[in-house]
Amino acid sequence: MSEIKRNGHGAMDMTQGSPTRLIVLFSLPLLAGNVLQQLYNMVDSVVVGNYVGSSALTAVGAGFSIMFLISSLFLGFSMGATIMIAQYVGAGDQGAVGRTVDTIYSALLVIIVPLTLLGVLASGPLLTLIRVPQEAYEQARTYCMVVLGGIIGTLGYNMNSGIMRGLGDSRTPLIFLFIACVINIVLDLVFVLVFSWGVFGVALATILAQICSWVFGIFYINRKYPFLHIRLFRMRLDRRLLGQVIRLGIPSAIQECQFAVGILIMQALINGFGNDFAAGFTAANKIDTFAFMPIESFSIAATTYVGQNMGAGRLDRVQTGTRRALVLGTLVCLAMSAVVLPLRRPLLMLFNREPGVVAAGEAYLLRALSLMFILAMMFIMNGVLRGAGATTVPMVASIISLWAARIPVAYALAYFFGPEEIYWAYPIGWALGLLICVVSYCRGRWKDKCIVGQAPQE
Repeated sequence: MSEIKRNGHGAMDMTQGSPTRLIVLFSLPLLAGNVLQQLYNMVDSVVVGNYVGSSALTAVGAGFSIMFLISSLFLGFSMGATIMIAQYVGAGDQGAVGRTVDTIYSALLVIIVPLTLLGVLASGPLLTLIRVPQEAYEQARTYCMVVLGGIIGTLGYNMNSGIMRGLGDSRTPLIFLFIACVINIVLDLVFVLVFSWGVFGVALATILAQICSWVFGIFYINRKYPFLHIRLFRMRLDRRLLGQVIRLGIPSAIQECQFAVGILIMQALINGFGNDFAAGFTAANKIDTFAFMPIESFSIAATTYVGQNMGAGRLDRVQTGTRRALVLGTLVCLAMSAVVLPLRRPLLMLFNREPGVVAAGEAYLLRALSLMFILAMMFIMNGVLRGAGATTVPMVASIISLWAARIPVAYALAYFFGPEEIYWAYPIGWALGLLICVVSYCRGRWKDKCIVGQAPQE
């Protein structure tokens, strides 16, 4: 069995060794990190749902949707930088890696003030647009104002993690996340149970935790990877690299926004059926995320694996790794569904015991979770194509699957069959997105997208 090789800083060299082992070992810290993140997200929901009320649970769910939309405007560009870093690592160009990190941090400093203002000003109209129930509106607005006012912590925290993953280091982001998790849980309990700050306390705990983790991450990266040497407020923009980040990042940003818009539109439809139905959807989403965690982990691993091997000119390893990742992701997702579905009622009752809330949550889990292996395959194909530099294809797949499938099908099902059936729209949209990605992959144009030189053909 081949040994997993790491560079002098402990990052994983994914151009050598068994693709299956590399993808699994890279995914495990990501999966552990996702578990931590979901646990502290669940603490938010459990504390709010049980100690504040179902309207507060609805408010947190709606507020998170708004925050995700605003932050996705920048996080797509961060994904572009991650792809570039992975390909430069594969090509052995350490200097370009450092310049890329300087460039994306400079871009963050330029965009953070207008992005924060946009989020704060747009949160009220967006909450009205998605039809947040009246009893939850003010709490949702409070949540948005706090988390969007401190969004620099969220973006900086995610940027640090993206840099590490591009380098081949999936363990360091786990440290960042552990710090955020511990701080968030402690502050949740203090702010809600001791100070009785409700939704405001939950939002404040989230932002303070992410800001602390972001700042710690900067010190940690500077010590472990001195060739990067991140310095806040030092503007070092490389125009050529910025252009590449934008070229790769715009499709990823659009895709992230499409995903966020899809969440908002579905949230608007769901909110129209009352507070209990909306609260049940929020609770089910928290549980559903556990099944989604390995999907996201394998997708990120595929992006880094493909990026490094494209940079190194190892097209044969790209194709082998793609097949292995698809099998791994599908099997793990099916296993997660088999574990979660039989336990759906007691899990939902952790958040709220009202019968209407539990029934609404069950409706989602039974319809969407059972077919989530389709989403696993789609996300992994997205990760493969992104790693190769073909970021436009996942964007197109996202747009078509959202507007041609999920949204119209959801509204049609709600009209003809009732609210519980709208969740069939999710797997229908996933299947269409997967089809587009598979067709594009088989056509092979992604092989010419490497930013550090054309990958050799077989």
